[in-house]
Amino acid sequence: MKQLFDNVSFKCSKLVTKSYSTSFSLAVYMLAPSIRDAIYSIYGFVRFADEIVDSFHGFDKKYLIDDFEKEYYKAKEAGISLNPILNSFQQTVKQYNITDDLIQSFLKSMKSDLVKFDYHNKEEIEDYIYGSADVVGLMCLKVFVDGNESRYKKLKMEAMRLGSAFQKVNFLRDLKDDNLILNRNYFPGIDLNSFDENAKNKIIEEIEDDFKVAYQGIVKLPVEAKFGVYTAYIYYKKLLKKLENTPCHEIGNERIRVSNYSKAGLLAKSFVSYKLRMV
Repeated sequence: MKQLFDNVSFKCSKLVTKSYSTSFSLAVYMLAPSIRDAIYSIYGFVRFADEIVDSFHGFDKKYLIDDFEKEYYKAKEAGISLNPILNSFQQTVKQYNITDDLIQSFLKSMKSDLVKFDYHNKEEIEDYIYGSADVVGLMCLKVFVDGNESRYKKLKMEAMRLGSAFQKVNFLRDLKDDNLILNRNYFPGIDLNSFDENAKNKIIEEIEDDFKVAYQGIVKLPVEAKFGVYTAYIYYKKLLKKLENTPCHEIGNERIRVSNYSKAGLLAKSFVSYKLRMV
């Protein structure tokens, strides 16, 4: 009854997604049923790694992330793991030809969060964002194009820019926790102790440029993926607008959110745009 265990594994990844991110789980639900489990499995893997370095205070984080990596490779080689998150993820990796360089880049950025707290130039932060966000978008893109290498290459750049936009919005939204709790600064050249409107607007302009490029890729996605990705895009655009309208001192003191009521409205708007073939 291996199939039963595999089903349970994917359900665990789905539970992780729904528990940690209502917005992302909503976007996944807008994907075709045939690819939802694969995206849940990717989210489960990256979420657990991220939780290790961000949340497991009082534990040996280096040991945990190293062990998580070792267990993943054991699962990949054996084709099974009793860790349901790793069991579902290794199946997705094989089915959709997710290359190991993407996984290694992701784990590299996660591990860097244990030792690096400031980014001094554009090259450093771009390398971090590539590993922490861009490659996650690329893993999902592998699923969206069903492992087709030609279609993957055509959409790769836009998928990376979407991942970058999402990550930068998260950086700005999580400014308080990253700075005060984790002692991290993901904005080179910006002193968070004197964070002002000019600094905020500069970051927002950069994110908007990423979104403009990313949108060109969204409209080219396969029908199975387009609506779900567009839903996530609309949500993050709304969150960015809310951050733009929030005074900089408030961003530094609280985590800005989009209400469930607003999310429902965004979903309706996305659905209308999609049905009218505006996307």
